[in-house]
Amino acid sequence: MTNGMVVAPQPEPVEAGIEVLRSGGNAVDAAVATALVQTVVDPFMCGIAGFGSMHLYLPSVGKHLCLDFHARAPGAVTDTMWADLLEREAEDGFGFILKGRVNEIGYQAIATPETLAALDTALSMFGTRSLAELLEPAIAYARDGYMIRPHMVRFWTQEEPAGRVQHIEYLRGSPATAKTYLKPDGSMKAMGETITNPDMAETLSRIAQGGTAEFYKGAIADQITADMAANGGLISAADLAACGPEETAPLWTEYRGLRVSSCPPPGGGIMVLQMLNILENFDLAAMGHNSPEYIRTVAEAMKISTVDKDINVGDPRFVDVPVAKLLDKAYAKDCAERIKAGEVTHVPRVGHDKEESKDTTHLCTIDGAGNCVSLTHSLGMPSGVTTDGLGFIYNGCMGVFDPRPGQVGSLAPGKARFTSMAPSIVFDGDTPRFVVGAPGGTYIAMGVLQAILNHVDFGMDAQQAVAAPRFSATSDIIEIVNRIPRAVEATLNDQGYRTRRYPINYHFAGVHAIRIQDGNLDGGADPGRDGMALSA
Repeated sequence: MTNGMVVAPQPEPVEAGIEVLRSGGNAVDAAVATALVQTVVDPFMCGIAGFGSMHLYLPSVGKHLCLDFHARAPGAVTDTMWADLLEREAEDGFGFILKGRVNEIGYQAIATPETLAALDTALSMFGTRSLAELLEPAIAYARDGYMIRPHMVRFWTQEEPAGRVQHIEYLRGSPATAKTYLKPDGSMKAMGETITNPDMAETLSRIAQGGTAEFYKGAIADQITADMAANGGLISAADLAACGPEETAPLWTEYRGLRVSSCPPPGGGIMVLQMLNILENFDLAAMGHNSPEYIRTVAEAMKISTVDKDINVGDPRFVDVPVAKLLDKAYAKDCAERIKAGEVTHVPRVGHDKEESKDTTHLCTIDGAGNCVSLTHSLGMPSGVTTDGLGFIYNGCMGVFDPRPGQVGSLAPGKARFTSMAPSIVFDGDTPRFVVGAPGGTYIAMGVLQAILNHVDFGMDAQQAVAAPRFSATSDIIEIVNRIPRAVEATLNDQGYRTRRYPINYHFAGVHAIRIQDGNLDGGADPGRDGMALSA
């Protein structure tokens, strides 16, 4: 094993993480340092007031677990509070459009801020460095500035169809947000310009001095709750004090003689494992990568898993999720037989719209001792809200809760909503072979699935596995990138499938991975993002 590797969608965090490894830190130290810098330099994708899932395989201490830190609905919510505001469900089933967009932007969109507590917990349990030390690079970037990258500009200017809040509105979500990310005349800053955030630098410095208690129970918490109370927010002091991650056991399956682990519900790992179980019944390699039959087969597995998720998967504290059934090999074989018989699965939706904003980030780290971390963290959709003087943007996780009472994803105090996050590890016996994860809303599970298939069934290394053309089917439409040949699309259309071609070449999650082979590491950073892989 080399001295380790870090891969992430932004160069600055990768550099921070790799310096931690080079100075003797472990994979957890590197993951926390990387994630903290991500919260500064990609503030609409993630933040200390976000949420996520961390998958840790730590042979140096004999531990393999997930730290899930899902944002939870504030204690003030009721299951009927938005019932009369429903306009439609997002086409891919990840979010709902309400009148006034109260669940998408502004103070009522904010669920509990979990990321900072989770990073600190991981560090205290398994790290070797202090939070104050690992905050130093993040503080420096907030104070001294960082350049606006291509993916940031693309996100800011992305058009949202059919009533979704336009992304520019996230930058205008509150005066404090606009002050940092827009020019004085309200126009957007250009690629290559520098963003500084002295308020965030000061907040992170206060956390470095006072610990996370300053954020959740101290003076920062007082500022947060005062701002919420003054602007109709739902977060209370009790909500903040209750924040913290939950230690869970990974879910497992076997695929082609390999062992695959991923995060449990309300995360999306169950979807990745279920789809692998279904697809194990096919000779995918013989079909040919991204052939019409391959895309049809994988897309049908995606749709079956999506329907099962919509009906069954939610927060296990509130919903009895039938994990054993969904991961049952016999059930998977029955699903495969339906696909072989030509059955086309229908994905029901309430109304019609395009997908939810994919506002998430990911990182993978491995150290010289073989400790592995796959961490996905996010704002869900950014609420656009920054408390004046604090500098960070709050999550907008309330946007995915179902406003209809009695549903798997309905509102309830303390409840987490489903997320497609699926930080995963493929093992050859007891040895990790492929560490993978992605940002990308409901596309996450689909992107992670295809990266695993690319590696296992088609022998691709990490960079090839994350760069190969992808597709997704979370509705009745098969969505494809522009690098899928038109002849392939025409064959699918002739078979009766609706397709949607995107003009961009890299889409459907931003997959990042590290492959371990014969003690050597190679990393893959999705070319559709701005990141890279570095070895220690």
